[in-house]
Amino acid sequence: MTAKTDTRENEPDLGAAGSQLSTAPKEELSLPSLGPIGWARWFWRQLTSMRVALILLFLLSLGAVPGSLIPQTSINPVKVDEFKKQHDILGPLYDKLGMFHVYSSVWFSAIYLLLFISLIGCIIPRTWQFVGQLRSRPPGAPRRLTRLPAYATWRTTAEPEQVLEAARRTLKKRRFRTHVVGSAVASEKGYLREAGNLLFHIALIVMLVAFAVGQLWKSEGGKLIAEGDGFSNSLTQFDDFKSGSFFDTDDLAPFGFQLDKFVATYERSGPQTGTPRVFRADVTYFSGADGKEHKTSIKVNEPLDIGGDRVYLLSHGYAPEVTVKDGTGKVVYEGAVPFLPQDQKNFTSSGVVKVPGAKTKDGKKNQLGFQGFFVPTFGGKGSGSMFSVFPALDNPRLTLTAYHGDLGVDSGLPQNVYQLETKNLKQYKKDGAPFAQMMKQGQTMKLPNGDGSIRFDGVKQWASFTISHQPGNELALGGAVAALLGLAASLFIQRRRVWVRAEPGPDGVTVVEIAGLGRSESPKLPEELADLAYALQPDAPQAMDEDGEKPASTSPAPDSEDSAEPSDSAGNADPSEGARA
Repeated sequence: MTAKTDTRENEPDLGAAGSQLSTAPKEELSLPSLGPIGWARWFWRQLTSMRVALILLFLLSLGAVPGSLIPQTSINPVKVDEFKKQHDILGPLYDKLGMFHVYSSVWFSAIYLLLFISLIGCIIPRTWQFVGQLRSRPPGAPRRLTRLPAYATWRTTAEPEQVLEAARRTLKKRRFRTHVVGSAVASEKGYLREAGNLLFHIALIVMLVAFAVGQLWKSEGGKLIAEGDGFSNSLTQFDDFKSGSFFDTDDLAPFGFQLDKFVATYERSGPQTGTPRVFRADVTYFSGADGKEHKTSIKVNEPLDIGGDRVYLLSHGYAPEVTVKDGTGKVVYEGAVPFLPQDQKNFTSSGVVKVPGAKTKDGKKNQLGFQGFFVPTFGGKGSGSMFSVFPALDNPRLTLTAYHGDLGVDSGLPQNVYQLETKNLKQYKKDGAPFAQMMKQGQTMKLPNGDGSIRFDGVKQWASFTISHQPGNELALGGAVAALLGLAASLFIQRRRVWVRAEPGPDGVTVVEIAGLGRSESPKLPEELADLAYALQPDAPQAMDEDGEKPASTSPAPDSEDSAEPSDSAGNADPSEGARA
């Protein structure tokens, strides 16, 4: 060996000993670069791992929370506008983060797609692995069955071939997959556990697909209908309508219905006074352009299924019937006007009547507007306020305040039919005070200056309906049921292996060994092994010892130093199973 010495001046001279020292050459370790393909493989392995799938599922559940707490544009844009007006800081921040349209936001869609890809990438290799397990045979018996968690042995006078055939026949009756390897029968049972696990993950994908289908091809609209009026499923008939990105309005199912009568009764005594007892909409419906008419009733949580859509009953209220005459005595409006409840208990309601085609007595254009309150049961003058005391039509009253001028209906801008824009209107006055009047049914309110009159004719009831088209509901239900079945199978079905070995002993008497190994926690494995040993007794009875007595079967505990490793037919350890033993 040639020694390398350091000739730096400041270091001491080590003499002869120093001449024997050598400086190790510096070695620079260079790690191989993964490259684009290597990084792509690493990212794919991470994405398709079960750990990442669970994290994405948790993030998806967490991301859905704002959709239920924060108003959504797709459900109620009015509440979204109100939220923005009330919160100067949170409103713009939520808008930038997509909190007002959570389920169509970029971040929610990214989590959704990554979870979808992760589940598919996780399921495909596991499915091929499971198919391979189904096509393969159970592994051969380990060399030392005594190391397995459950073990029993006895001696018998039966021949080894007779014992093995009896064991194979008994295990098959118990739905084990069996085959004979040398002097042992190898068997396995519980494959449905992995099948249930795969079914659970496939069901999650089905539910994700159902959610996507339901969001992209859905449609939902609302309609308020008074008694005697009807609805046909066309875009112009809806009061409000929203749909998914891929929904085509030409695909609206041809059907319609008419509200014949709304029936509502209320509890009149006790602590539940005013609570609805009957809440039902009697309708006549048809399906198809020339469909036959049918009568039915729609109740809360009992929608009408028609044309692939569902018609839900949401709420109801009252629509006072009025007749309006202008200054010339001509009837310019006649019909029921829906009033919206201001309280959901006793139905104190507010509404407006707009009459754009009225004229004064000398023929000049004079648009009329009435702001009103309606109570189904007036408490009397002693109550001191215009509030209802009971939800039923026991003592209805209609109070109106009259305006005239420009209603703004000719401006071309959209207007709320339940609000009166008083910016360009003048309120009628009488003796210097605002002109208003409370009316009973049949009474008439005459306007000042001979500008006309309005009569309170009666009261109809109205009901609001939601017409919903959700194409993914059946698919989601099927996925949920499959997920429950798969989860039950993966939790309650136990995968286990059983080996039965029969070999001649040194004295020529057959020695029978049976052992079992659970692929998962299986507390019933020893009990199952004992039942198997009992079932083999008629074909492999215990041999007598020298004293004429049957020796007790032994069940030694597993060796604490060695792990139970299943082996193949040659007696070699099975590396794929040893880690699970």
